[in-house]
Amino acid sequence: MSYVFIVADDHPLFRGALREILTSLPETAEIVEAADFDQAAAALAANPEADLMLLDLNMPGTSGLSGMALLRADHPSVPIAIVSGSEDAPIVARALDLGASGFIPKSSGFAEMREAILALLAGEVFLPPDISLESERDPEVTELIQRIRTLTPQQTRVLTMLGRGLLNKQIAYELGISEATIKAHVSAVLLKLGVDSRTQAVIRLSRLGIDLESGFAA
Repeated sequence: MSYVFIVADDHPLFRGALREILTSLPETAEIVEAADFDQAAAALAANPEADLMLLDLNMPGTSGLSGMALLRADHPSVPIAIVSGSEDAPIVARALDLGASGFIPKSSGFAEMREAILALLAGEVFLPPDISLESERDPEVTELIQRIRTLTPQQTRVLTMLGRGLLNKQIAYELGISEATIKAHVSAVLLKLGVDSRTQAVIRLSRLGIDLESGFAA
């Protein structure tokens, strides 16, 4: 048996550390590396049956939860685990609510990361023991996440671009589709988010901790 892993992190040394851990597993491993979000998306598109993606929350091309939400929408069957230097419990909770399979702190040691990866491969949801998600959830954030999860992959792309402050014509150019189609997507996104304008959408999304210049904050 051979596993296929996608390691998405913009730091070469950390990708190297993860590669060392993955090659130490009992089964052989094919490892695909990505240094930015576009490479990560392309790697996942080229390996739709990957056994696990290890995703940094903050890479060039996207920021924080927006990238994970988009990859999750495009490839719902591939487990995606967040590997991040941020151990903020609310962010971890939101990542899990958006479909992450687990969270591995970058501060973890070799043995801890290896154990986490084995648990994820076994189909478990992994969280480090020192992170508690027992605090009361914000009902507005919970409802917003539920609404975001109803978006199609293309609507999720449009939403992340709205968060970056792009105009319809800029979104149309980036996605290679007509401005009229983008207008239809924006209308659908606003309807699903329960808001009347792009401004209201950005304000609502700020409840998730959005960086308005680059997407969702890490």
